[in-house]
Amino acid sequence: MTTEAQRAVAAAVVVRDGRVLLVRRRVAEGALSWQFPAGKIEPGETPEEAATRETEEETGLLVAPQSVLGQRVHPMTGREIPSIACRPVGGRAVVASADEVTELTWATHGEIPQHVPYGLFEPVQDYLDAALLS
Repeated sequence: MTTEAQRAVAAAVVVRDGRVLLVRRRVAEGALSWQFPAGKIEPGETPEEAATRETEEETGLLVAPQSVLGQRVHPMTGREIPSIACRPVGGRAVVASADEVTELTWATHGEIPQHVPYGLFEPVQDYLDAALLS
């Protein structure tokens, strides 16, 4: 396994009713505390599968992947992160993994900068601009 594969983290961008799901990490990564449900991609797992699994593990929400919005090396963590647009298909969002997540919120477009003041990856921002402002 390569170092890149070990470090890759899939992020789930989950939109419902004009809001996007954000979780607050128990342990912040530098300036990062609020982020999308996310976690390491396991061996043999696709980014879409990892995003789906991590969302369920962290929030209890069942989601279906829709598309890959883009991939980048995160400027603060150095991790390769594919961002996956997902839609809810079942369950209810709660703090399901209290050792990883302290709280969650469904943020409106205007609330995103309060939670993520350093800005979002451009393809993710473009997707949320279209999904939340339409």
